[in-house]
Amino acid sequence: MPYQSPISPGYSWYEATIGERPEYQPLDGDLSVDVVIIGGGFTGLSAAAHLAQAGTRVALIDAHRFGDGASGRNGGQLGTGQRAWGEELEGQIGFTRAKALFDLAEDAKAHLLNFAATHRIDIDYRPGQMSVVHKRRYLKSYQAHVQLMAERFGYAHLSFMDAQETAQRLGSARYFGGLRDAGTGHIHPLKLVVGTAQVAAQAGALLHEMTKATSIVSSGGKVRVTTKRGTITADKALLAVNAYGENLEPVSASHVMPIGSFIGATVPLGNDSPVIPGGESVDDSRFVVRYFRKSADGRLLFGGREIYAPGDPKDIHIPIRKQIAEIYPQLKDVEITHAWGGYVGITIPRQPFVREVMPNVIAAGGYSGHGVMLSNFVGKLYAETITGNRDRLKLFEELRIPPFPGGRRLRTPLLFLALNWYALRDRF
Repeated sequence: MPYQSPISPGYSWYEATIGERPEYQPLDGDLSVDVVIIGGGFTGLSAAAHLAQAGTRVALIDAHRFGDGASGRNGGQLGTGQRAWGEELEGQIGFTRAKALFDLAEDAKAHLLNFAATHRIDIDYRPGQMSVVHKRRYLKSYQAHVQLMAERFGYAHLSFMDAQETAQRLGSARYFGGLRDAGTGHIHPLKLVVGTAQVAAQAGALLHEMTKATSIVSSGGKVRVTTKRGTITADKALLAVNAYGENLEPVSASHVMPIGSFIGATVPLGNDSPVIPGGESVDDSRFVVRYFRKSADGRLLFGGREIYAPGDPKDIHIPIRKQIAEIYPQLKDVEITHAWGGYVGITIPRQPFVREVMPNVIAAGGYSGHGVMLSNFVGKLYAETITGNRDRLKLFEELRIPPFPGGRRLRTPLLFLALNWYALRDRF
């Protein structure tokens, strides 16, 4: 019987191909460390690995298995820059800060690949990404983006694709054009989760799965995290729970909202399939974005269905297959072998939320669908703050992230209405 995550629906293709995952025993007793981390996804595990390598005494706990949340179940696309394009950020915060954030994201991309290579973590990296246009009126902005990124942000890896090139590279005539990014790619995210945890453990980090934090209190210069089977006392703490924080800490909970996103994996399509012959990952211009790519064994991994209300959807594969057929009609009856989901943490401006939420406690999350590379790097940047350099993390801390309106009771239905309005606009 395959392991089933209690917090995320479905059994993923990632889980089916990872082999036997190492298990980390639940906490049993009290601990005193320099830093305590809550959350065993990309951010928390990266922070634990870098802190332990620097000689810091660090303990990390997670309520479930590492990677049960978005880190181990996402689309695997690295992307480039922040969630918003460089010119959008420039309009909001000015060129200097926008360029600094773009450069930071490029550092994040390089760090992820170098970390995997240095520690011999096979993450199934494949180069190339395409961003394609589902409405003809978007073409001019996409074309202008290529030149702007090269001239203003120093990023020369983008090229504009007309409809013909897009159809050839995609294997579908559904889109009107798009961008090809030769400076990024996609990975097997759960392999990175498992590998990062092993690096952290080997460096001396104390890792505990199936250990839920029931409270966190900061007083008298110490942070105390309580669990059912022990208390961890530390000088500093990192909250890296993202969309899975529930009611543990109110400030981050009011700024980071969970939304569900779902993926299906088809049977292998075969070497003669016209679908994405170059092996790039793909995202489209919808507000409710569709994202897809081919796996190392030739399956189409297709994500796109989102929900904005609590509760796990049933029959995930049905809407996923329908969306696949809109782009690839020849796959309308394709067998979907795995279908799964997870909850992504978003913020109102779709920018990361990084903030000191109580004395000596920093929360990080809200990567808004752009977290594969950013979340790993935020973990590293947090480790830098402990060793005395907070300059780079402050670029995220200084972002203005407002809370969701409506408080804890009304924010979910208000977001449901707003985002479903945008989803309706995608159709017209």
